[in-house]
Amino acid sequence: MFSLASKPRKALKTPPPPERRELDVNGRRLPLTIKRDSRATRLTLRIEPGGRALRMTVPSGIADREIRDFLDRHQGWLMTKLAKFRTTNELADGGYVMIRGVAHRIEATGRLRGLTEALVIDDEAVLRVGGMEESIPRRISDFLKKEARLELDRLVTVHAGRIGKKVKSLTLRDTRSRWGSCSADGALSFSWRIAMAPPHVIDYLAAHEVAHLEEMNHSSAFWALCEKLCPATEESKRWLKRNGSLLHALDFG
Repeated sequence: MFSLASKPRKALKTPPPPERRELDVNGRRLPLTIKRDSRATRLTLRIEPGGRALRMTVPSGIADREIRDFLDRHQGWLMTKLAKFRTTNELADGGYVMIRGVAHRIEATGRLRGLTEALVIDDEAVLRVGGMEESIPRRISDFLKKEARLELDRLVTVHAGRIGKKVKSLTLRDTRSRWGSCSADGALSFSWRIAMAPPHVIDYLAAHEVAHLEEMNHSSAFWALCEKLCPATEESKRWLKRNGSLLHALDFG
């Protein structure tokens, strides 16, 4: 009886951990994460949602000098792209915040107690916020979370009922990489920042995740179902692509 000696397997190389740096862009210090990838064929640079960090992917073996030269060449591009992001916190008295696509002027009441409430005063949308000045951003985010919960609970119930599916749970998070998700067991998750988007965009997000209860993919059948649930699907996708990063840019502390 003969047996062939198996060749020893080569040990898989563990990829190096991402490198953390800071990059100065026109006087603004931004965290920069550099990931070395053996499968990468070129250097790529992208701005994280919200414009508060950068991520770079480089092929293995690239010299540090080449990385610096690449970043130097793209300073103008970064300055142009980052200019659209707010660099100051406007979540204070007299500033503005979007609620369901409508800009609301923030009015600090100065009272330690009292509800945060959206009103229309003299034809102007106003968000009245109580509490100490430093607590205004947190109070606004709490308000947006409540608005997101109310609207998404309602829309998810409607869309799930239309396709005869049950939702296991609905949670809200402050995710950067995606606006929503659906697990195999029917648990839905959404970014509460969607409460700042117009109603048709919120409706699209709810329809998108509910459609995954039927189609756990992004096939043509999935998109057809998404369009059936929300006729404004394409318009809403374009809105998120153009404006999504601006919603992430607001710092609620």
